[in-house]
Amino acid sequence: MKKKLYVVAEVDEIPPGGRKIVEIERRSIGVFNINGEYFALRNACPHAGGPLCRGLLTGFLRSSEPGQYTYLRRGEFLRCPWHQWEFDIRTGQSWLDPDKTRVRTYQTRVEPGQALLENEVELMGSGLTKGPYVAETYPVHIDGRYVVLEL
Repeated sequence: MKKKLYVVAEVDEIPPGGRKIVEIERRSIGVFNINGEYFALRNACPHAGGPLCRGLLTGFLRSSEPGQYTYLRRGEFLRCPWHQWEFDIRTGQSWLDPDKTRVRTYQTRVEPGQALLENEVELMGSGLTKGPYVAETYPVHIDGRYVVLEL
């Protein structure tokens, strides 16, 4: 079964370190920008269903000796606002119960606007046929780049 693509934002809408929560097919999904890479997670903590994607973005501290600290992967972990369970935004992996618990992730990518318009060719190649009626249309130019989510 072929997956559907959904345009969820223009690239500039979600700055590095930012997020956007969208509703797609009755699913709440958080889309995150980590240093120019986009990741999407289900906005429901697997522990108790809390609004996971509204949680605090964190990283990990490592210490080799007292007074010496290194902050690792700043802004790449998401802490559930209800019970503080933490998840890796890149993979959905839990850091509380890593062997059993993870949150659903979704594929994302950045597409130029022109590529989104060219999807019509793909529809025709999949066996669909254009109907006999044509609505009045106007030229549209899409120059931006868009974050696209795959379900």
